[in-house]
Amino acid sequence: MAVRGGRPKSLSAAGIGGAPGGLWTIIGYLAGVEIVSGILQAYYTPLFPQIADHLAILEGDVNWFEAAQLALSALVVPLLSRLGDLWGHRNVLLVSTAIVAAGSWILVLAPGFTVFLIGWSLQAAYAVWLPIEIALIHRRATGPQQAILTRRAAAYLVAALEIGCLVGALAAGALSGVLGVPALMAVPALAVTGCFVVVLLGVRDAPVPSGGRFDLRGLGVFALAIGLVMTGLVTVRVLGPSSPLPWLVLVLGVAAFAGFVPLQLRTTDPLVDVRLLGRPGQWPVQLAAFLFGMSVLGAQIPLSTFAQADPDRVGYGLGVGPGAVSLLVGLYVLCMAAGALLMPFVATRVGQRGAITVGLLVVAAGYGSLIPLNAFFVAVMLGVAVAGLGSGALVAALPASAASAAPPERTAFATGATNTTKTIGGALASAMFALALTSTGSADPAATGGATLGGYLVVWAICAGSAAIAAAVVAFAPREPASAEPLQ
Repeated sequence: MAVRGGRPKSLSAAGIGGAPGGLWTIIGYLAGVEIVSGILQAYYTPLFPQIADHLAILEGDVNWFEAAQLALSALVVPLLSRLGDLWGHRNVLLVSTAIVAAGSWILVLAPGFTVFLIGWSLQAAYAVWLPIEIALIHRRATGPQQAILTRRAAAYLVAALEIGCLVGALAAGALSGVLGVPALMAVPALAVTGCFVVVLLGVRDAPVPSGGRFDLRGLGVFALAIGLVMTGLVTVRVLGPSSPLPWLVLVLGVAAFAGFVPLQLRTTDPLVDVRLLGRPGQWPVQLAAFLFGMSVLGAQIPLSTFAQADPDRVGYGLGVGPGAVSLLVGLYVLCMAAGALLMPFVATRVGQRGAITVGLLVVAAGYGSLIPLNAFFVAVMLGVAVAGLGSGALVAALPASAASAAPPERTAFATGATNTTKTIGGALASAMFALALTSTGSADPAATGGATLGGYLVVWAICAGSAAIAAAVVAFAPREPASAEPLQ
């Protein structure tokens, strides 16, 4: 695909801030996109009871929104990431924003559950925003300071994301008692529509490397495999381990992946570059993203339910109300923003992998502290704050590290892969945690039997253990040879 504009100038730390087309100007626009992303991630959760009433469904049925969006994001991120490498990162950012905007407006107009679920699922395309943005920045920030600039930009984008989460949660709380559900749904729809205009007018792309074709056959097999695996994980959570259906679906998904890998190895321009993922510069980062996903995507609901559990009735918990839970969530989000902003400074001193290792150890320490210290609100707040610091650093560091270890024609693929592996790790952890926290072995809200303290200790142990294992992998895995050439 031919691209006008010629070759981009090398951008250094001293020459990126002035002109409208400068890198930091673009980062400013992208930070606005991430604020909208944060709004989308935090705005709807406090409104779920009202949404359930509006759609005349049980509150437990709201879980299908999360399941559908999680499954679709695992599919669309690799698809859109590869398109970004072939067609241009800005173009894919525009298309994905248009898809999210369409889904958001469907929520405003949806007459019932099915149409609402379709709109909610379309919003999954926002999952590609951060990986695409980091790939775009990495490609534009050519020169000797490319890795440093990418890390700093990633830190600012993640901080903007967390600010958006706070804005979204506060806005939902302020508007929930004032507006009806359609009007409430229009708020994020307007924000995403404005986001599209920002990308259209403010973001410039770097020239796309020539060559490459889109792997339609690989997409079909990948869609089948990831769809089966994600469906299996969701049905394990809903139906419980005693049902044979989830296990059958999971086995079929694993079999599909077993056929997918050799297919990609035989393909000239594969959807998933298995050889690249197997290189020393990639596989430790991708494995760390998978293990990190278990805590960052799986632990928030157990934390909320544990905090609200009445210790006088069930023998554990903090016995606090939604206001205190909001305080915990707000503290976690603020610490994530702080951790993201600290990450570039840590990386300057201990290197990129060292920063990832430190972040993982901090996450392990935070969740590990909840195993012995879970009876007091202050102790839980401290553990959550520590975990938030490490999590924010990792959300920024993992895609930046993947980008720096990828060839130019695979930058978005590598950053998107960290999101996909993280999503799969989160889905696996959600299924495991649901089983650990329900004595019936099912996450069905109508099932009888409550969680035990032992179940929550298992959750914290998995979160801490997965982060510690990832830290060991990243710290001791072999490094990419300095003279290594990108695999063809």
